[in-house]
Amino acid sequence: MKKYLYDYIKNIDEIINSNNVTQDIIDEHLIKISFFQHERIIHLWVTITYAIIFFLSLICSTHYLIFSFVSVILVCFLIPYIRHYFKLENGVQYLYKQYDMMKLLNKKG
Repeated sequence: MKKYLYDYIKNIDEIINSNNVTQDIIDEHLIKISFFQHERIIHLWVTITYAIIFFLSLICSTHYLIFSFVSVILVCFLIPYIRHYFKLENGVQYLYKQYDMMKLLNKKG
């Protein structure tokens, strides 16, 4: 998903730089934004769930040693999920800026 998002961002940047913005492109951009927002919210829920389970296993590891191993495994998944979520978040926020720029260019031209 990350590659798809950043390839799409690059494509829209090229359209903006060439000043070939049409209303159809803007409408398609809004649809893509909604798709990426949906993806972002799903990854947010997964990340929060992993974090809660990680902290619960960390608490349980004070009483049972086996939960220490579970905590290590969970943190190995949690860190990449957090990184992936933030890349999605930053990408979607950049899409908002692109949308604003496209609307401005469409009004001018």
